[in-house]
Amino acid sequence: VSVRINDGEFIVILGASGSGKSTFLNVISGLETSDGGCVAYDSQELGNMSEKDLTKFRRENTAYIFQQYYLLPHLNVEKNVRLGADLDNNKDYLKYIEAVGLSDKRRKFPSELSGGEQQRVAIARALAREPAILCFDEPTSALDPEMVGEVLDLMRTLADEGMTMVIVTHEMAFARDVSDRVIFMDDGRILEQGDPIEVFEHPKEERTRQFLGSIKNS
Repeated sequence: VSVRINDGEFIVILGASGSGKSTFLNVISGLETSDGGCVAYDSQELGNMSEKDLTKFRRENTAYIFQQYYLLPHLNVEKNVRLGADLDNNKDYLKYIEAVGLSDKRRKFPSELSGGEQQRVAIARALAREPAILCFDEPTSALDPEMVGEVLDLMRTLADEGMTMVIVTHEMAFARDVSDRVIFMDDGRILEQGDPIEVFEHPKEERTRQFLGSIKNS
């Protein structure tokens, strides 16, 4: 795997289950350590960092949104989001609740929210860290279909604002219409990447064509 992610770029990673998408995302965000090669952020090589420095790097530069929301059930929206902002007490965490459209529900607890609202709280918590890069691992897969749109709309807004994002998703229309670049992975390799329209309409690799064809026919 060899790839460069540019500041402000919105990248979508596609591929079948087991192709290495989530592992790749974990490695570039510092959650997992690669067995070889080099993962670098600007001039910093993650592999050369101590565990303490790597933890500091993750805290200051990356934020991760998972399939599940991982909200603390005994804390309301405001306090869950504040967990991210409290890494630096000078941050105004309320603006991130407003950014995800939940100002009127900031006193609510996770059990009082829909799945889409809970995922938006998780995104607000990640934004409160003011990361350089946001990583999403299938953020809509645990949502009911009617809840998917509100999360995708929020991600569109973040893309329009120039947030650097890398997203693993099976939302094909979203990937084609919103991303700057699509990466297709297969068997732990980047098999194809490029402009989303080009990849979707004129894939160069047979395996990419098979994958996209199976999605269209499902």
